[in-house]
Amino acid sequence: MPGNSARPNRRTSQKKGPQIGSGGQSRRALKGKGPTPPAEMRKGHPKQRAAEAKARKQQSGRGRSGGAPGRGGKSAAELVVGRNPVVEALRAGVPARTLYVQQFLDTDDRVTEAVKLAVDRGGVHLVEAPRGEMDRITGGLNHQGLALQIPAYEYAHPDDLAADAADAGQDPLIVALDGVTDPRNLGAVVRSVAAFGGHGVVVPERRAAGMTAGAWKTSAGTAAHTPVARATNLTRALQGYQKAGLMVVGLAADGETDLADLEALAGPVVVVIGSEGKGLSRLVGETCDVRVRIPMPGGVAESLNAGVAAGIVLYEAARRRR
Repeated sequence: MPGNSARPNRRTSQKKGPQIGSGGQSRRALKGKGPTPPAEMRKGHPKQRAAEAKARKQQSGRGRSGGAPGRGGKSAAELVVGRNPVVEALRAGVPARTLYVQQFLDTDDRVTEAVKLAVDRGGVHLVEAPRGEMDRITGGLNHQGLALQIPAYEYAHPDDLAADAADAGQDPLIVALDGVTDPRNLGAVVRSVAAFGGHGVVVPERRAAGMTAGAWKTSAGTAAHTPVARATNLTRALQGYQKAGLMVVGLAADGETDLADLEALAGPVVVVIGSEGKGLSRLVGETCDVRVRIPMPGGVAESLNAGVAAGIVLYEAARRRR
């Protein structure tokens, strides 16, 4: 019929096939979404729901410490917040339980590396959380979209250190810290103890540095196999060592014995190091069997920090034990 030629062919107009598009004029149309995120970070994925549930359970237990008083026990869980601190902690091999990543975060190299390190390590749960939840988890700190949960550290008991040495057929070589509050100093001491064949470090339960992420990083991974014990009362712990046959040697600038003359380092010994500036506390100093000084020919008036002092004494002990 003559009127049919003017009617559009509906079947032809709906035919599938190449269509005229934006021709690359829309930048968003050409922008890729990047690599597929891990299952734990995919919204609605069963693994993400499981990771979030486990993280909430762990978070609800934050701040509680385990173990009986004077029996080692656990420290409280810790959060490392911010892009640089999180990446540095993961690079250093600091133990980690959960990596929190803010939803819809503008990623950069640090965020990408943090997620990759966590995935490659295995055992680290990835949880994507809204901004409000991130603020709540971190207590309002400037988290920059990243937070890393560090598990509670399992402290040994002071008696365990001497027992482990005896099991290995060796004379105990232990370092006790009195009033050292900088975790980096604790980490440096742990590293020196590992390097020179020591059997562990003892710290007081209160007013002293503990095994935080900072201590782990400074220990350069040696904290994984060098035990740190926590004592409710350092003086009583030292007295217990004395009853077990260990000599307690305190480092002091005005010590009556020169380090080079201390024959006791060849046998079972506990080396007690005080805080920089204050040195040993009165009760701990009175408990020591002998107080030793490190000669400093350079005439430096300032005391050595705990990490340096421990390294010097432990080297001398290792030399005598060859």
